[in-house]
Amino acid sequence: MIRRLVTVLVAAAVAAVALAQDEAEDERFRQLAAKLRCLVCQNQTLADSGAELAGDLRRELREQIRAGRSDEQIVEFMVARYGDFVLYEPPLKATTLLLWVGPFALLALALGAVGWIALRRRRTPPAAQLSPEARAQIARLLGEEDAR
Repeated sequence: MIRRLVTVLVAAAVAAVALAQDEAEDERFRQLAAKLRCLVCQNQTLADSGAELAGDLRRELREQIRAGRSDEQIVEFMVARYGDFVLYEPPLKATTLLLWVGPFALLALALGAVGWIALRRRRTPPAAQLSPEARAQIARLLGEEDAR
């Protein structure tokens, strides 16, 4: 009877340890999959993508985790194989500078264009924007004799 109790307790302890390891492994997998980009979708993480290649990369990721590799080793492996593009947040360096600066440069260009247009409109008097026919019609409506 005591043997059975001890056997059941040992089995329960082993199952609890295995379950805790699976949960830790799943959490680690989710964190790594969120750091890596789907190479097909390009603006989705591996965790979010439904592409076939993303499924293959997720399987590779699981195998790397089960092989006991560290997060850094796994990320280095993926970057060595697919380049910095596989990282959802690529590092700031000369080859990725456009990815980091590009959106801000486009925003600055758009704001500059809007400012230039607004300044140009402010400098041009409203009457100068009207055609001579429109000015004459306004003068007639206002009852002015000189419709210049």
